[in-house]
Amino acid sequence: MRDTSPYYTVVSTTVSQVTGDGNDNQEVQIKMAKSVRRWEVFPGKNKFYCNGRIMMARQAGVFYLTCALIIITSGLFFAFDCVYLAQNVTPAIPAIGGALFIFVMATLLRTSFSDPGVIPRASAEEAAEMERQNEVANPNSPGTYRPPPRTKEVVIKGQVIKLKYCFTCKIFRPPRASHCSLCDNCVERFDHHCPWVGNCVGRRNYRYFYLFILSLSLLCIYIFACVLTNLILRAQDDNFLTAMKDSPASVIEALVCFFSIWSVVGLAGFHSYLTASELTTNEDIKGTFTAKRGQDNFNPFSKGSLLKNCLGVLCGPNPPSLLDRRGMVVPEPEPVSHVSVVQAEKDANAVSAHHEYYGSTQKTNNMGTNTVADRSVVVVNEESSPKKRDMISYQSPDGSINNKVPSVNGSGTRTAVNP
Repeated sequence: MRDTSPYYTVVSTTVSQVTGDGNDNQEVQIKMAKSVRRWEVFPGKNKFYCNGRIMMARQAGVFYLTCALIIITSGLFFAFDCVYLAQNVTPAIPAIGGALFIFVMATLLRTSFSDPGVIPRASAEEAAEMERQNEVANPNSPGTYRPPPRTKEVVIKGQVIKLKYCFTCKIFRPPRASHCSLCDNCVERFDHHCPWVGNCVGRRNYRYFYLFILSLSLLCIYIFACVLTNLILRAQDDNFLTAMKDSPASVIEALVCFFSIWSVVGLAGFHSYLTASELTTNEDIKGTFTAKRGQDNFNPFSKGSLLKNCLGVLCGPNPPSLLDRRGMVVPEPEPVSHVSVVQAEKDANAVSAHHEYYGSTQKTNNMGTNTVADRSVVVVNEESSPKKRDMISYQSPDGSINNKVPSVNGSGTRTAVNP
């Protein structure tokens, strides 16, 4: 068995057929459609796992580093600091830390493994139809057309928004969408591509990304505070240096959390501002809704208040994915040739003959002779296969060969027709 395309599997089999010379073994290749899901032929630069249920960016190395830092630091905290603090302070410390750790990992995995809001690409027919609809007549040269415009304008709450044409996806991107060069996809409400989570951040996973960095900030601050408390309590019996020697894991945790707090907390604050303003990182960097000289520019997507904007991001409905990742691909029909493989010629002038009878009650001589030998055939299903008369050549009584079907005489038998 071998594959010739993503949609078909070629299976070779041997069929025994009775001919005028006896049994004739034929090798027939049957081209059968195989089940292919859409994620297997997805054109973007993404990786899929669990039969398409998990979708990530192709460069996911930094994501594994993120997981390692969180798991190792939290593991050291639970193994060394929590034991001492639970005995000398309160048993609630490991419980609170465990709840924060679970929430951080849950939001991280939800952000990394989900579809961020990828917009499907236009098919060849849709792209051609869009080009046809956007053709503009050229007044300077009658009968010719200008290239179609690459931008469109829509009005949202009185604000003019430009829709740009994506040459890769062959679509006009909806408002707030952008094409990610790393994932090679257009993403709805594109915020940015985050290597730390190994995925784009867009309309469908932004809330989980925001909750991730917010909870991670709390976890870093919580671990850092507990580690300092542990070292201070241990230093009361001797000195701070001795306490560090007694608990070296606490020093590692303190260093990791100290350098992480500044970036994580700063990132959480920045995205809190974006959430309250109903902006994306992409829009904020480009100044999309910044007031320009001589032009009143405002954000038409804002809901009017900080609270409503935050509730819209955190509590609003999550739209369904536009990608049918686990759907089946329907292969397009392909033209194939159909010729049977027979035994090798006995000598250079030998021809293998197969006799076929088409509704006749009498056996006719020299009809249905197949003059093609030793060729490969691919047979598809019954609906797309040609008729038997298209697969053979006919020999007339005078010895000439033609491919026309002999006509039927009054007795119901076919007579040979000269070409």
